[in-house]
Amino acid sequence: MNPLPTACPICQAGDLTVTGFFCRECDSRVEGRFLVETPFAGLTQEQMEFAATFIRCEGKFNRMEEELGMSYPTLRGRLHEMIRAMGFEPGRDEPAPLPEKARRQILEQLEAGAIDYEAAMEQLQNG
Repeated sequence: MNPLPTACPICQAGDLTVTGFFCRECDSRVEGRFLVETPFAGLTQEQMEFAATFIRCEGKFNRMEEELGMSYPTLRGRLHEMIRAMGFEPGRDEPAPLPEKARRQILEQLEAGAIDYEAAMEQLQNG
């Protein structure tokens, strides 16, 4: 099945209005003008697959790194592309990001038991 187009394939400028639905099981048709208001409508198939993986992995980039074979910076870049495609600006309300090397060191310390969860969260959030 094709994804729902969001712009007119003829002029590329006009928004499309959904005017009908069809049930293949019972041959019913529903016609009218329907508002399809979802930020996901503007995502590409690849972005939708990324979103599904993100949800399946519970937003944990370390699991996504393994599953998709991508680095953390690549995953974060893809997530930011998807956020922009949904009409939002990523990181607008976030503090400056912690450098990747420092983040990994904190997580390694946590894993080794050198610091506890609270200390790790404090360091990750406040640098």
